Amino acid sequence: MYAMSEVSTAAAVTCAGAAAWLLGGPYSGARRAHLLLAGGGVAGSGPPAWQALALELRRLRARWRPEWWAPVAGAVLAVLGASVLPIVAGAAAVPLLRRMRRAAEARRAGERRGDAVIALCAALAGEVRAGRQPGEALQRAVRDSGGLGEAQAPVLAAARFGGDVPQALAVAARQPGAGGLLGLAACWRVAVDQGAGLAAGLDRLEGALRAERDQRADLHAQLAGPRATAVMLACLPALGLLLGAALGADPLHVLLHTAAGLGCLLVGGLLEGAGVWWVLRIVRSAQGA
Repeated sequence: MYAMSEVSTAAAVTCAGAAAWLLGGPYSGARRAHLLLAGGGVAGSGPPAWQALALELRRLRARWRPEWWAPVAGAVLAVLGASVLPIVAGAAAVPLLRRMRRAAEARRAGERRGDAVIALCAALAGEVRAGRQPGEALQRAVRDSGGLGEAQAPVLAAARFGGDVPQALAVAARQPGAGGLLGLAACWRVAVDQGAGLAAGLDRLEGALRAERDQRADLHAQLAGPRATAVMLACLPALGLLLGAALGADPLHVLLHTAAGLGCLLVGGLLEGAGVWWVLRIVRSAQGA
């Protein structure tokens, strides 16, 4: 009884310490009290207290990364289970979760860049139909759409000073999600070399890029089921631990302090990782096809 009380007290202290650190570290309570009580309603003393608090929370959110919840959860489980293994597992999960987060951010950035390329084609076609020269039209369309990212300056320089615009667009197309710029470079080269209509080619390119984007969106919706299966597989061990604790079986003690429990933990972790990897492999294969 006393041991369980001490473990619960230690867990509560750990959670309270983690919450206090997340909210800004030591003396953050005094600083917020000063913001709320000292200068919130005095004219000329700075922004209102709620604005200062919201700004601080936004800064904290920008500084905190989701993968750091893994060692926090590991510390809580280590206190509850009186073992260092959860801390080690939580620390080992940080690089993997960071890699997954960065991959997701890169994928979202690529999707936004692809949408910007489509907007660039539409804007350039409109500028050409308005009677502007291709170089001037490209400059205005690039500034309006912002779809070239870091490669915007070379493309603008090539369009302004009569450089090799298709080559600059081909270089810009190396960015993730900007593959449609290769089609724009081809349209530009055909229009300049053979005198073909640039606006008509851009319209066809825009339609093809929109169709490809819609196809990817449809595939993403169809793969929602396998992704949900992967999430469910990842959450099943936690659900099992909660059910065991609710039944009074003390699963953490069995898993972390007995030979059979450690063996089951190792085998279960391997099977869990293999299952999630297999589902994600199916999803990637479907996306690649």
